[in-house]
Amino acid sequence: MCGIVGGIAERNVAPILMEGLRRLEYRGYDSSGVALMDADANIHRVRSLGKIKQLEAKIDGENSSFSGQMGIAHTRWATHGIPSENNAHPHICNHRVAVVHNGIIENYQLLKQQQTNQGYRFTSETDTEVVAHSIYQYLYGDASPTASRTHLSLFDAVVEAIKDFEGAYALGVIATDEPNTLIAARKGSPLVIGIGIGEHFIASDVSALLPVTQNFIFLEDGDVAKLTRESIEIYSSVTGEKVDRPIKQSSLNITAVELGEHRHYMHKEIFEQPQAVIDTLEGRVTQDQVLVSTFGPGAESIFKSIERMHIIACGTSYHAGMVAKYWAEDIVRLPCQVEVASEFRYRNPVIEDNTLFVTISQSGETADTLAALQQIKAYAADYPNAVKNIQTLSICNVAESSLTREADLCYLTHAGPEIGVASTKSFTTQLVALALLLTCIGKVKKRITREREKHITQGLQKLPNLIQNALMHEQEIKDIAQAFADKQHALFLGRGTMFPIALEGALKLKEISYIHAEAYPAGELKHGPLALIDENMPVIAIAPLDDLLEKLKSNLHEVKARGGQMIVFEDERSDISSESGFKVIKATTNVGRITAPITYNILLQLLSYHVALIKGTDVDQPRNLAKSVTVE
Repeated sequence: MCGIVGGIAERNVAPILMEGLRRLEYRGYDSSGVALMDADANIHRVRSLGKIKQLEAKIDGENSSFSGQMGIAHTRWATHGIPSENNAHPHICNHRVAVVHNGIIENYQLLKQQQTNQGYRFTSETDTEVVAHSIYQYLYGDASPTASRTHLSLFDAVVEAIKDFEGAYALGVIATDEPNTLIAARKGSPLVIGIGIGEHFIASDVSALLPVTQNFIFLEDGDVAKLTRESIEIYSSVTGEKVDRPIKQSSLNITAVELGEHRHYMHKEIFEQPQAVIDTLEGRVTQDQVLVSTFGPGAESIFKSIERMHIIACGTSYHAGMVAKYWAEDIVRLPCQVEVASEFRYRNPVIEDNTLFVTISQSGETADTLAALQQIKAYAADYPNAVKNIQTLSICNVAESSLTREADLCYLTHAGPEIGVASTKSFTTQLVALALLLTCIGKVKKRITREREKHITQGLQKLPNLIQNALMHEQEIKDIAQAFADKQHALFLGRGTMFPIALEGALKLKEISYIHAEAYPAGELKHGPLALIDENMPVIAIAPLDDLLEKLKSNLHEVKARGGQMIVFEDERSDISSESGFKVIKATTNVGRITAPITYNILLQLLSYHVALIKGTDVDQPRNLAKSVTVE
C-alpha cells in the first residue's frame, strides 16, 4: 500500500527512482509522482494519475531534461482524497520543502485547521500536506514563501514536526536550503535504507532498490535518519540519542522479482509453490522429525507451558489460521481460536492464562495484525497479576519486518518475494508453517506419537510433488474457466478443512476477476444459500476422499436438483465423476488431512487466475486493492 523511493547520489537518480516505482507497483496504487533537486537547488516535480507508464510519458513529454542527484518518488493508494493528480505525492510547500508519505496522520484535520489559520494554502485533500507544512513551519517560522531560516536544520525540523503527528508514517523529505541531505523517518509504516558507494537510498521495501544495492538498514519505529552521499546517521525520536542499526545483506536478486516466461506475477508465483514449500521445510525437518528450535530460542519450554492457541490475522492469512484450527483440535487436541485482527483489536477480549498468540502476515507490516500483537503484549505487561504466561509467535515471509521483531518467537516462511496482490505461495507456506508448529506443540506436549510425527513430516515432504501434479491440471481448469465468461456470481462449498479453502477460493475469485463469490460450509446450504441457486450460479465444490464425502454428495445433489452448474474438484479415488451433470476434475490422490487442503487450494488458484484472464481484469494489480495493508 503506497510506495516510497528516494535517493542521493553523485549521478542522476531519476532512472533509479522510476525503476524503483515500477518495482513497487505490486503494492497497489492509483497515482504516482517524483520530485528532483537540480544543480541550482530547485525542486522540480511531475505527478500523474494512473500507471507508472503515464508518469513516464508525462516526464518525457514535458521535462526532457528532468534530472537531479537527489530526489523522492511515490506511488499513492488513496486514503484521504480521491485519486487525482493534485492528491498525488510528492507534496511541496512553497517550492522549498518536498515530502513523500506512507501511512495516515490521524489528527490531520486539527493540524490543517491550525495551519490554515497560520496562512498555509492547501492544494490537495490529503493528510500528507500537513506534514510538508509542519516541517516548513519549523524550518522558517511562518507560512511566507520568503521567510528566513530558523536555527533548526532540516533534520531537527523533521524531528520536531513528527511530535505533532498522531498515526502512522514513513517519510522521505528534501528541502532546497539543504541540497545535500535526505531525511527519512518511520513510525508504523516500513522504510529501509539502501547502502551504496557514494550514494544512499530509501524505499518501502528492498525490492525497489535491488538494481542498485543488496545492503540494507531496516529502520525501526521512532527512527529518524539523515542521509548524505557519504554518511548515514540514525537517531531515536523518543530518546534523541544516536542509534546503531545493523546492515543486512539481502539474499534476493534482481531476477527474483522478474516475470521471466510468465504473463503475470500471480501465474509465476503459483508455479513457484513447489520450490517455496521446499525452502520453507529446509533445515526445519530432519530424519522425519520437526526441529522445535526452528521456532526460536525457548520454543520448547513455551510450547510445553501453553494450554491453548489464539490465531490473529487478516484476509488470506486468516483463512490459513482457520485451517490450522481444525488441525489443532483434531490432531493435537489443543483448543484454538481464530480471529480477524481488525475485530480483535477493537473489542475487549478475554485473554486467558497460558495462551500462545499466533499472528500471521505475509509482509509482517499488516497494520491491524501488528496492532493486535502490540495490544496483547501491552496487556500482558500492564496486568501481570491478571493474566499469566502469555506468549507470542509470528509467522511471516519478511525478515526484519515489524511483526518478526515484536513477537517472542518467529517462523519465516521463505516463500520469496510475492508481487501479485492475490496471495498464493504465501498462503501455502503459511499452512506448511502452521502444520510444523502444531506438530512441534504436539510432540513437546506428548499429544502425538513419534509415528504420527513421522507421518506428518513425510506428508509435508511429498507436498512439492503433489503441488506439481496439481499444476498439471492447468489446461483442464482453463477449459472450465470458460463457463465463467458471462457470470457475475459464484458459490464455493466445502466441509471441514475444505470450508476455509472454499473461503480462500472465493476470495481469490472476487479479488482478481471481480465476480461476486461466497463460500459456505456445504451443510449450511439449506440455511439460506440454496435460495441463490439457478442456472446462472456456478457452484464450486471441493470433494476430498474423507469421512464427509457422502454428506457432501448429498449437498451436491441438492444443488443439481435446482439447476445449478456444478464444478467439482475430487480425489482420483472418488466416484463423483460417474454422476451426470457435474463438471469434474480428478485432481489429487495420496493426500492426508494436512496435505489435502494445501493441494486443493492450488487448483482454486489456477481457476481464479484463468477466470480473470477471460474477464480481462488486471490480474496482478486488481482495482482498489493493495498488496500490503499498512494502514487501517
